[in-house]
Amino acid sequence: MADRFFAHSPLAPGAFILSGAEAHHMATVRRFEPGDRVVLFNGDGGEYPAEIVGVGKKQVALCVFEREEPRREVPFPIVVGSALPKADRFDFLLEKLVEVGATRFVPLVTERSVVRPKAEKLDGWRRAVIEASKQCSRNVLMAIDGPMALSEFLTADHPAQRFVLHTGGRGERPDPPREAIAFAVGPEGGFADGEIGAAIGAGWRELSFGPRVLRIETAAVVASSWAAAGQ
Repeated sequence: MADRFFAHSPLAPGAFILSGAEAHHMATVRRFEPGDRVVLFNGDGGEYPAEIVGVGKKQVALCVFEREEPRREVPFPIVVGSALPKADRFDFLLEKLVEVGATRFVPLVTERSVVRPKAEKLDGWRRAVIEASKQCSRNVLMAIDGPMALSEFLTADHPAQRFVLHTGGRGERPDPPREAIAFAVGPEGGFADGEIGAAIGAGWRELSFGPRVLRIETAAVVASSWAAAGQ
Protein backbone atom coordinates (compact mmCIF):
# COMPACT_ATOMS: atom_id res chain seq x y z
CA MET A 1 0.00 0.00 0.00
CA ALA A 2 1.36 3.40 -1.01
CA ASP A 3 1.85 6.18 1.51
CA ARG A 4 -1.42 8.06 2.00
CA PHE A 5 -1.93 11.77 2.61
CA PHE A 6 -5.11 13.72 3.29
CA ALA A 7 -6.16 16.73 1.20
CA HIS A 8 -8.63 19.30 2.56
CA SER A 9 -9.91 20.17 -0.91
CA PRO A 10 -11.45 18.54 -4.00
CA LEU A 11 -9.26 16.14 -5.97
CA ALA A 12 -9.28 15.19 -9.64
CA PRO A 13 -6.80 13.93 -12.24
CA GLY A 14 -4.25 16.61 -13.14
CA ALA A 15 -2.04 19.08 -11.31
CA PHE A 16 -2.58 19.50 -7.58
CA ILE A 17 -0.86 21.55 -4.87
CA LEU A 18 -0.79 20.08 -1.37
CA SER A 19 -0.22 22.56 1.44
CA GLY A 20 -0.47 22.79 5.21
CA ALA A 21 0.47 20.13 7.74
CA GLU A 22 0.24 17.24 5.27
CA ALA A 23 2.65 18.95 2.86
CA HIS A 24 5.07 19.59 5.72
CA HIS A 25 4.84 15.95 6.77
CA MET A 26 5.38 14.74 3.21
CA ALA A 27 8.31 17.02 2.41
CA THR A 28 10.07 17.68 5.72
CA VAL A 29 9.27 14.71 7.94
CA ARG A 30 9.07 11.93 5.36
CA ARG A 31 11.47 13.62 2.92
CA PHE A 32 9.64 12.61 -0.23
CA GLU A 33 11.18 13.83 -3.48
CA PRO A 34 10.07 14.42 -7.08
CA GLY A 35 9.31 11.10 -8.74
CA ASP A 36 8.00 9.45 -5.57
CA ARG A 37 4.49 7.99 -5.71
CA VAL A 38 1.82 8.57 -3.05
CA VAL A 39 -1.95 8.28 -2.68
CA LEU A 40 -4.16 11.25 -1.84
CA PHE A 41 -7.66 11.11 -0.38
CA ASN A 42 -10.11 13.71 0.92
CA GLY A 43 -12.98 11.72 2.40
CA ASP A 44 -15.13 11.73 -0.75
CA GLY A 45 -14.95 7.93 -1.06
CA GLY A 46 -12.20 7.81 -3.66
CA GLU A 47 -8.44 7.70 -3.56
CA TYR A 48 -6.07 9.36 -5.99
CA PRO A 49 -2.70 7.86 -6.97
CA ALA A 50 -0.23 10.68 -7.64
CA GLU A 51 3.40 11.46 -8.35
CA ILE A 52 5.36 14.25 -6.69
CA VAL A 53 6.67 16.73 -9.26
CA GLY A 54 8.01 19.49 -7.00
CA VAL A 55 8.77 20.03 -3.32
CA GLY A 56 8.83 23.43 -1.60
CA LYS A 57 9.06 24.58 2.00
CA LYS A 58 5.30 24.86 2.48
CA GLN A 59 3.81 23.17 -0.57
CA VAL A 60 4.19 20.01 -2.63
CA ALA A 61 3.23 19.89 -6.30
CA LEU A 62 1.78 16.61 -7.54
CA CYS A 63 0.34 15.09 -10.66
CA VAL A 64 -2.82 13.12 -9.86
CA PHE A 65 -3.24 10.18 -12.25
CA GLU A 66 -6.81 9.02 -11.67
CA ARG A 67 -9.61 8.47 -9.20
CA GLU A 68 -9.99 4.95 -7.83
CA GLU A 69 -12.89 3.63 -5.73
CA PRO A 70 -11.81 0.50 -3.85
CA ARG A 71 -14.53 -1.17 -1.79
CA ARG A 72 -13.42 -0.89 1.83
CA GLU A 73 -16.50 0.54 3.54
CA VAL A 74 -19.16 -1.38 5.43
CA PRO A 75 -22.20 -1.11 3.11
CA PHE A 76 -24.51 0.26 5.81
CA PRO A 77 -24.24 2.89 8.57
CA ILE A 78 -22.86 1.94 11.99
CA VAL A 79 -23.66 4.70 14.49
CA VAL A 80 -21.99 4.64 17.91
CA GLY A 81 -23.13 6.91 20.72
CA SER A 82 -20.86 6.46 23.70
CA ALA A 83 -19.84 7.94 27.00
CA LEU A 84 -16.16 8.89 26.91
CA PRO A 85 -13.40 6.85 28.54
CA LYS A 86 -10.43 8.58 30.09
CA ALA A 87 -7.40 10.05 28.29
CA ASP A 88 -5.57 7.78 25.87
CA ARG A 89 -8.33 5.17 26.06
CA PHE A 90 -10.50 7.59 24.06
CA ASP A 91 -7.76 7.89 21.43
CA PHE A 92 -7.79 4.10 21.20
CA LEU A 93 -11.60 4.11 20.88
CA LEU A 94 -11.61 6.54 17.95
CA GLU A 95 -8.80 4.73 16.16
CA LYS A 96 -10.40 1.31 16.45
CA LEU A 97 -13.89 2.51 15.50
CA VAL A 98 -12.41 3.89 12.29
CA GLU A 99 -10.57 0.62 11.63
CA VAL A 100 -13.63 -1.62 12.07
CA GLY A 101 -15.82 0.59 9.86
CA ALA A 102 -18.03 2.73 12.12
CA THR A 103 -19.56 5.59 10.16
CA ARG A 104 -20.60 8.02 12.89
CA PHE A 105 -19.58 8.67 16.48
CA VAL A 106 -21.58 10.69 19.00
CA PRO A 107 -19.97 11.56 22.38
CA LEU A 108 -22.66 11.15 25.04
CA VAL A 109 -23.32 12.91 28.31
CA THR A 110 -24.92 10.47 30.75
CA GLU A 111 -25.92 10.49 34.40
CA ARG A 112 -22.75 8.69 35.47
CA SER A 113 -20.32 10.17 32.93
CA VAL A 114 -16.85 10.60 34.39
CA VAL A 115 -15.40 12.39 31.36
CA ARG A 116 -17.52 15.27 30.06
CA PRO A 117 -17.10 15.75 26.30
CA LYS A 118 -16.25 19.29 25.20
CA ALA A 119 -17.21 20.72 21.83
CA GLU A 120 -13.89 22.57 21.52
CA LYS A 121 -12.11 19.20 21.22
CA LEU A 122 -13.97 18.28 18.02
CA ASP A 123 -11.22 19.49 15.69
CA GLY A 124 -8.65 17.33 17.48
CA TRP A 125 -10.94 14.31 17.36
CA ARG A 126 -11.50 14.78 13.64
CA ARG A 127 -7.76 14.99 13.04
CA ALA A 128 -7.42 11.68 14.88
CA VAL A 129 -10.02 10.19 12.51
CA ILE A 130 -7.98 11.37 9.52
CA GLU A 131 -4.81 9.79 10.90
CA ALA A 132 -6.60 6.50 11.56
CA SER A 133 -8.11 6.58 8.06
CA LYS A 134 -4.67 7.10 6.53
CA GLN A 135 -3.40 4.02 8.36
CA CYS A 136 -6.29 1.66 7.62
CA SER A 137 -6.94 2.86 4.04
CA ARG A 138 -10.47 4.13 4.54
CA ASN A 139 -11.52 6.78 2.05
CA VAL A 140 -14.70 7.90 3.84
CA LEU A 141 -14.14 9.66 7.16
CA MET A 142 -16.08 8.56 10.22
CA ALA A 143 -18.26 11.53 11.18
CA ILE A 144 -18.07 12.90 14.73
CA ASP A 145 -20.99 14.89 16.15
CA GLY A 146 -20.81 17.41 18.94
CA PRO A 147 -21.53 16.25 22.50
CA MET A 148 -25.13 15.11 23.01
CA ALA A 149 -27.23 14.29 26.05
CA LEU A 150 -28.23 10.63 26.18
CA SER A 151 -31.92 11.58 26.25
CA GLU A 152 -31.50 13.47 22.97
CA PHE A 153 -29.52 10.65 21.36
CA LEU A 154 -32.13 8.03 22.28
CA THR A 155 -34.94 9.94 20.58
CA ALA A 156 -32.97 11.10 17.52
CA ASP A 157 -33.57 9.68 14.05
CA HIS A 158 -31.67 6.36 14.03
CA PRO A 159 -31.76 3.08 12.09
CA ALA A 160 -34.47 0.60 13.03
CA GLN A 161 -31.84 -1.68 14.59
CA ARG A 162 -30.94 0.06 17.87
CA PHE A 163 -29.10 -1.54 20.78
CA VAL A 164 -28.08 -0.30 24.21
CA LEU A 165 -25.03 -1.87 25.87
CA HIS A 166 -25.14 -2.17 29.63
CA THR A 167 -23.01 -3.84 32.29
CA GLY A 168 -23.86 -7.21 33.79
CA GLY A 169 -24.38 -9.29 30.66
CA ARG A 170 -28.10 -8.56 30.41
CA GLY A 171 -29.97 -8.64 27.15
CA GLU A 172 -29.86 -10.61 23.92
CA ARG A 173 -27.29 -11.17 21.21
CA PRO A 174 -28.98 -11.97 17.89
CA ASP A 175 -27.11 -12.70 14.68
CA PRO A 176 -25.33 -9.64 13.28
CA PRO A 177 -27.82 -7.63 11.22
CA ARG A 178 -26.98 -6.85 7.62
CA GLU A 179 -28.42 -3.37 7.81
CA ALA A 180 -27.96 0.04 9.38
CA ILE A 181 -27.49 -0.11 13.14
CA ALA A 182 -26.98 2.17 16.14
CA PHE A 183 -25.43 1.52 19.55
CA ALA A 184 -25.58 3.37 22.86
CA VAL A 185 -22.62 2.60 25.12
CA GLY A 186 -22.69 3.53 28.78
CA PRO A 187 -20.04 5.07 31.08
CA GLU A 188 -17.94 3.38 33.72
CA GLY A 189 -20.50 1.82 36.06
CA GLY A 190 -23.04 1.54 33.26
CA PHE A 191 -26.22 3.43 32.51
CA ALA A 192 -28.53 4.31 35.39
CA ASP A 193 -31.71 2.24 35.63
CA GLY A 194 -33.77 5.21 34.51
CA GLU A 195 -31.62 5.61 31.42
CA ILE A 196 -32.08 1.95 30.50
CA GLY A 197 -35.82 2.36 30.98
CA ALA A 198 -35.82 5.43 28.75
CA ALA A 199 -33.88 3.56 26.06
CA ILE A 200 -36.26 0.61 26.09
CA GLY A 201 -39.21 2.98 26.03
CA ALA A 202 -37.74 4.65 22.94
CA GLY A 203 -37.50 1.31 21.11
CA TRP A 204 -33.92 0.32 21.93
CA ARG A 205 -33.04 -3.29 22.83
CA GLU A 206 -30.44 -4.42 25.33
CA LEU A 207 -27.45 -6.17 23.75
CA SER A 208 -25.18 -8.56 25.63
CA PHE A 209 -21.63 -9.72 24.91
CA GLY A 210 -21.41 -12.03 27.88
CA PRO A 211 -21.31 -11.84 31.69
CA ARG A 212 -18.02 -9.95 31.93
CA VAL A 213 -17.94 -6.19 32.44
CA LEU A 214 -16.30 -4.52 29.45
CA ARG A 215 -14.61 -1.15 29.45
CA ILE A 216 -16.30 1.61 27.45
CA GLU A 217 -13.87 1.41 24.55
CA THR A 218 -13.93 -2.39 24.51
CA ALA A 219 -17.73 -2.53 24.39
CA ALA A 220 -17.97 0.05 21.60
CA VAL A 221 -15.35 -1.64 19.43
CA VAL A 222 -16.70 -5.16 20.03
CA ALA A 223 -20.23 -4.03 19.14
CA SER A 224 -19.08 -2.27 15.97
CA SER A 225 -17.01 -5.29 14.93
CA TRP A 226 -20.01 -7.55 15.53
CA ALA A 227 -22.15 -5.30 13.31
CA ALA A 228 -19.52 -5.10 10.56
CA ALA A 229 -19.24 -8.89 10.54
CA GLY A 230 -22.72 -8.98 9.01
CA GLN A 231 -21.65 -7.26 5.80
